[in-house]
Formats: sequence, structure tokens, C-alpha cells
Amino acid sequence: MKIPYGISDFKTLREQGYLYVDKTKYIEVLESYDSKYMLFMRPRRFGKSLFLSTLSYYYDVNYKDEFSEIFKDLYISKSPTKLKNSYLILKFNFSGLNTNDKKSLEKSFRTELKRSITKFLYKYKEYFNNILDIEETIKSTEDIKGILELLMMEVNKTDKKVYLIIDEYDHFANDIIAMGDNDFYRDVVRAAGFVRDFYETVKIGTESVIDRIFITGISPIMLDDLTSGFNIASNITMDLDMNESLGFTGEEVEYIMDSLGLKRKDIGVSLKEYYNGYLFNEEGKERIYNPDMVLYYFKEFMRRKKPPKNLIDDNVKTDYGRLNRLVSNEENRRMLNEIILNEGIIADIVTRFSFDRMYDEDYFVSLLFYMGLLTMKGTKYGKPKLGMPNYVIKKIFWEYFEKSLKREYDIRDKTEELAKSIWEMGVEGEIKPFLDYISKNVFKVLSNRDFIKFDEKYIKVVLFSYLTTSNLYRPISEREVENGYIDIYLEKDIRMAEVNYEWIIELKYLKKSERNRLEEVKREGLKQLKGYVDSREFKDRKNVKHALIVFIGKDEYEVVEYI
Repeated sequence: MKIPYGISDFKTLREQGYLYVDKTKYIEVLESYDSKYMLFMRPRRFGKSLFLSTLSYYYDVNYKDEFSEIFKDLYISKSPTKLKNSYLILKFNFSGLNTNDKKSLEKSFRTELKRSITKFLYKYKEYFNNILDIEETIKSTEDIKGILELLMMEVNKTDKKVYLIIDEYDHFANDIIAMGDNDFYRDVVRAAGFVRDFYETVKIGTESVIDRIFITGISPIMLDDLTSGFNIASNITMDLDMNESLGFTGEEVEYIMDSLGLKRKDIGVSLKEYYNGYLFNEEGKERIYNPDMVLYYFKEFMRRKKPPKNLIDDNVKTDYGRLNRLVSNEENRRMLNEIILNEGIIADIVTRFSFDRMYDEDYFVSLLFYMGLLTMKGTKYGKPKLGMPNYVIKKIFWEYFEKSLKREYDIRDKTEELAKSIWEMGVEGEIKPFLDYISKNVFKVLSNRDFIKFDEKYIKVVLFSYLTTSNLYRPISEREVENGYIDIYLEKDIRMAEVNYEWIIELKYLKKSERNRLEEVKREGLKQLKGYVDSREFKDRKNVKHALIVFIGKDEYEVVEYI
């Protein structure tokens, strides 16, 4: 069975023997909604394009005779809906547009329209009598609104309706926002902007030839800004029925493993810890695995017959590099640091975005949710509690934190010395070299102002940020055992046979003015540490070392190892 990593054409998957996780029951779900015009958001690389391809083949009138073969043995083949293979499919993809300036964007937007419409005309040429004349007129038309109107006029002469699919509808908007060019955004989206003209014309088209619309992207960033230009779409992103529509459930991951002939004991790492955790409705039946991450892991594992060297797909890291561009203002940076320190935040999720409020707290936090950097973790004080979905995302946050420290304080890492210090923790069981490195190269360069807000959480994030530069450990925060929550558990990476020691660490922090409490704090910390050591999971483990670390101001620390 071939692994469909990076392949988003549904027919190719089916015909060429690629593994496919059946999501066709959600076609039935979509048709059950009252609205025929829908907006659906998911993080990048979460299977949106494949889902759109599935919809295209299902509804395309040209594939009526191939339906049984393409959808053989899938849910929808056993209970097809009345609308199957009844539409002309018009698809636009607004990723990769040129956002250097307004003129370049408008030109590339127009080019995408003409390219997709020309492809549409030739795909359904049997329905159009004068296709060459239509094509020539479209080529010579510069007005975006006019191009669409011409197409709809021609479709209206047929006996068919259009199913309009728009992929990455917000891609160019997100690029503009990341650039921080407010005027650019307003010029193209609002008032007489060509983007608003486009959606206004689509809206008018629903009165004649456009029967259904399905739009995907990352966030509902343009909904408010298009105002009456496009107020017909229902945002089904957080609908309960769609929670498991993209990504993989636990049962689906088991199906993938069975199809590949793998057992859980074979794969080496906890896929759930690394790639699971997404929830898009607080009442969702179960949390979802990121499909790109899972398929990447299995692709590498099947090729190498062992876990991949990098457990995080570089494509995911590149996509989430947008994080750095979202914190151009001080308030967002402060908020992001709070999220990292607390591993989450209590905030409402906003379902419609206005650009003017882009940097309001709820809007910024909501964008992190839509990007997949935060997910639902329950409620607190009657409000949604959002947290980091899995270890991969935590590592992305830690890497951001480390890089922001370096930028702000001009910290220059001594790479070999840092790597050696972490190596000594894992191989020799010596923690002091690593703590010396952090104390000397990080804490001592921080300003006294930073130490006003300094606490155990801050220290923990700094330690995690630097520990993740090595693949020796998977740092785990607040690991639950029956006697409490371990501040830091350094779990051996299964791929690192050289590592002899794991670590249980209890952290404490005292201001220099509180030095007289040192012995009291050490007694308290050692008591907590003993509780962790005596827990069922660790009681008889010989390869786990235990340390209480008390930081005193930014210049000193004491380590007490519990034997």
C-alpha cells in the first residue's frame, strides 16, 4: 500500500493504489446543511485540498460514468446523494499570488481567474457552442467583474448549474497582513477593491448559475471586511458534525497502520503525543491527528525501517514560520509569551475577523487557533480554554521563544558547548554543565527588568527552549503521576541508544531577597521530588535521575540530586 504524502488528487489516489482514509460520509453531511454556500477553515497541510478534490470528482457531471469505479467500496458509493455528478465544477486556487504590491496582486488574481475559467470551458466544451469566441473575449477582458459576468452569461445558456470551489481563499490576505501593509489590504478587499468586486459578482451569480459554493482557507479573516459584498456563506468550521472531517481519528490511524502491516510496538514513538490533540468543537467526539505529520512519519518509517531522524516535517515548520510575522507589535509579543509560559490561554474564539481589530487579544488568539497552534482544551471560568495540541507545536513555540531571546539580547550560542552539556546529561548523568551554560549564557544577560516577572514557569520555558536544540530528549511539562505533576520530565528519545539517563526535575525560584527561605524551599522541593520518585511509574526505574534545582536571582542556582 502506497502512502499518499503530498498527493491531493482524489482520482490519482484511487486509481494508483494509494492508501485512502474514507471521508466521503462528509459529503452527505454537507448536503444536510440548510446553507448551500459554505466556508470551512482548517490549519495548513490538514487535508483541505484532497477533500476539495473528492468533492470535485463526486459532483462533476463529467465523471458520472466513472463514479462506481472511483468511489468503489467507499461510504458514499453505498448511499449516494441526489446531487452526485450533476454540476459543472469551477475551481479557483488563490495560493501563490504575487503580493509584492496592489498592481502585481491584481494581475496575478486576474491571471488565475482566466486560467481556471479557460480550463473550465474546455473541460465542458460540449455545453458551449462558441468556445473559441468566449475564450478570446475572456483573454481581452481586464475587468475582473466582467470576466465572471461573461462566464455566467454563457453558463446560463446551458441547462447546467455550477458548483464553485475556492481553495486558499485567504492566502494572499494573510501574506499582506504579515507584511503589515494596512493600506494595501484595505485597497484590495474593501470598498471598490477588486477582491470585493469578485465576491460581489459571485454572490450575484448565485441568483442564476452558481448553485453551491465551498470555500476553504486558514482563517475567516476577510468575512467582516467583505461586508455585504459576500454575506451569504455559512461558516461551518467549528460545527460539531465536521470535527473529524479532516485529519485522522485514532481509529483511522490504526487503520493506516494495519494497511501498512505495522504494530504499535514497531513504530517507536507515541504518535498521539507528537501529532494528535486537535479539537474544533468543544463537544467533539475525539481529538484529531494532523494528517500531514502522520503520513510524513509513516513515509519516512517505511523507507528507513526506523523512526525518521526529524520527527517534525520541515514543511510544517516552514508553514508555522508565519508565527514570527504575526508578532510585529509589542502587545502580540507580550501575549504570545504569556501563552508560551502558561502553555495556553483563556479566550473566546472569534468566528468573523475584521482587519481593523487584527491585534485585539481575542482576534490574535483566534488566529493562533485557526492556524493550528492552539486548540480547545476545555473551559475555565465559563470561557474556552485553549492550549497547545501536541509536542510538535510546543516545540515550535519553544523555538520561537529561544529565537526571540537571542534577538532581544543578542545572545550568541556556543553550539558545541551547548550540545556537549546536554550530551553529558544523557550519557554521563551530569546536569551541572547544562545549567552552567544556561546561567552564564542566557540568564546573566537578561535585564533586571525581566527578573521582575521571573518565576519557575519562565525558567522552565528557557530550559525547554534550549533542550529541544538536541534530539536526546523529549521534554515534558507537568507530567502527571499519582503524587502530583512533575515540573520537567526529560524522556529519552527512542532513537538515541546512547542516552543512559532520563531526568525528573523539580524547579524552584527565589529572589535574592528571599535567600533566607532557601533551606525551607529545598525541604519542600525534595518532598515533592520523593513523591514523584515513589510513584508506580518510576519506583523501580534505574535509569532515571532526580534533581531539585533552585534558582536564586539570575546569578546563582543550587542542585540537590535525590538518591
